[in-house]
Amino acid sequence: MKQLQLMVVQLVIAIHMLSCSTDDLGGANEEPVVLADEIEIYEESKLENNSLVLAIENAGKAAYLLTKQGQRAYEWEFNANLGNDLELLPNGKLLGMFKVEDPQFSFGGYGGIIKIMDTNAEEEWEYNYSSEDFLAHHDAEMLPNGNVLFLVWERTSVSEAQALGINAHFDTFTEALIEVNPVSNEIVWEWHSLDHLVQDVDSNLPNFGIINENPQLIDHNYNILVDEYGGDIMHANGIDYDEDNDLIFVSVNFYGEVWVIDHSTTSTEAGTHTGGNYGKGGDLIYRFGNPEAYNHDYGTQLFHKVHFPNLLENNVPGQGNMLVFVNGSEQQSTVYELRLPETYELKLDQSNEPEVVWSFSHPDLYAAIISGAVRLENGNTLICEGDFGFWEVTQDKEVVWKYNGGGEQRYWRAYNYKLDDPALTQLGL
Repeated sequence: MKQLQLMVVQLVIAIHMLSCSTDDLGGANEEPVVLADEIEIYEESKLENNSLVLAIENAGKAAYLLTKQGQRAYEWEFNANLGNDLELLPNGKLLGMFKVEDPQFSFGGYGGIIKIMDTNAEEEWEYNYSSEDFLAHHDAEMLPNGNVLFLVWERTSVSEAQALGINAHFDTFTEALIEVNPVSNEIVWEWHSLDHLVQDVDSNLPNFGIINENPQLIDHNYNILVDEYGGDIMHANGIDYDEDNDLIFVSVNFYGEVWVIDHSTTSTEAGTHTGGNYGKGGDLIYRFGNPEAYNHDYGTQLFHKVHFPNLLENNVPGQGNMLVFVNGSEQQSTVYELRLPETYELKLDQSNEPEVVWSFSHPDLYAAIISGAVRLENGNTLICEGDFGFWEVTQDKEVVWKYNGGGEQRYWRAYNYKLDDPALTQLGL
C-alpha cells in the first residue's frame, strides 16, 4: 500500500512539474493542480513547490512528508509516542526523541529514549536516558561528528537547592545537555545549568552575587515562584548547533530566552568558568530575548515563551541569522528573524539584544505551545503553527500556502527538504 501511495504521489509531483515546464514554454494544455481538502491557500507562482514538508505529529506515532498540494509522499509509523523532535538525516534514516514508558517524573515534552531508525522506522540504535533523577526531553541533534546531543531535566532536591541559594520549596528540575557516542554509548560531553548559578538570596551560600553584574550566569530563582509547573523552572525546548563556531543555542521557554553555550570545552571545563574557545568554560557566551531574566536595565523583552532557535544555514537567504517562534502572551504568535552579533559578548551598560531584521505575525497565527519556522531556498518562510498546521509566507509577508491539519492533531515542527535532497533520494523519492 505504501509503495502504491508513493507511486501515485510521485506521479502527481511529476505531472505538476511538467505542467510548470510547459507553461514556461508557452504551452496551453497545463494540467490543473489537484489540491487536498486541507489546503486553504495555494498561490502556486509564489510558493516553493520543489520541496517536501516533514510534518511531525506532536507526541504522536506518525510523521509524513507533504507535497504543497497536500498529498502525503511518504509516511512513517512508530511503535512508541514521539517525545517531540524527529529529523530526517542525509542518509534517509531518522533521529527522534521518544517517550519512555512509565517515567519516574514528567512534564510536557518529556521523552527519555533517543532512537535512530532506518527508512522503514525500524530501530537501529536506542539510548535510554531516564531515571528518578534525570530525563531526556524535547529535542535531539545529530552533530557533524556523528554524536547525538540532547536536552535533559535534572532533579535537585529541596535541601540541595536551598543549600545552593535556590529559594525552592519543592524539588526543582534544571537543564543539562548530554552528548553521547552512538557507537560506544559513552557520554563524551555534558553541560549542566546548575554549574553556572548566581543567586542573591543569601550571601553565606555559594554562588552569591549581583545578578545584573553576572549576565554570563543563570539566576535559578527567576522563575522559582511559578510552582504550578511542578518544579520545571526553565523548560528548555529546543537546541541548534553552529558548526562554524562550535556553539550550541538553547531556547529556554520559561525564561523567554535563547542561551548560547560553548561546545568546544571539555566536560570538565564546561562545569567551570574558564576554558574553551571563548575562555569562559560553560558560562553563557551570549543570551537574548529577555533582559529581565538577569535584571538587565538595557533592552526590552522580545520573547514571551519561545521555541526552536533555528540558525539559518545551507545558503538560504538570511544565512547566519536566526529564526525563532515566539508563542506570545496575548493570543498572537510571532516569527522573528534576528541578526546575531559578529562577536558574542554580554555588556553591562547597554542592550545585548540582537537586531530584528524581519518578522511575521497575523491575527490567526497563535500557538500557545510547540511550533517553529524554517527558511526556504526561495526566501519564503515555512511556519509550523503547532495546533493548526503550516503556513508559507514571502519576504513581503504574503501568505502563499496554508495547510490546515484539522481536528485535534498538533504538530511539533515542520522541516523542509528539496526534491533533490540526498535524504529523499534514499527514500526513493
